[in-house]
Amino acid sequence: MFSENLKQLREQSGIKQAALAHDVGVSRSAINAWEMGVSMPSVANLLALCRIFHVSADYLLGLTDDYCVHIGHLPPQQQELVLRLVECLSAGGQDPGAASL
Repeated sequence: MFSENLKQLREQSGIKQAALAHDVGVSRSAINAWEMGVSMPSVANLLALCRIFHVSADYLLGLTDDYCVHIGHLPPQQQELVLRLVECLSAGGQDPGAASL
């Protein structure tokens, strides 16, 4: 599950294996081995991947299907916008204040 989640997150982000390897501080072949399920990253590298993709280790490791995106790195104004959008979507678009987004 980890290998599939890593590859999906990397491809959705439009990041090449070599660029991700550089950001994590490993070789491109290490990223390839992780995506192929041949090996697993160290805890330090797992945490680096979580920071890069703004997801929990539980999601990346396949322990949960809950796709949680961490927004703490965003400026407060953008965090508020994301939260308002999520609230609007959770209400099925029925929130009359949604037009003010």
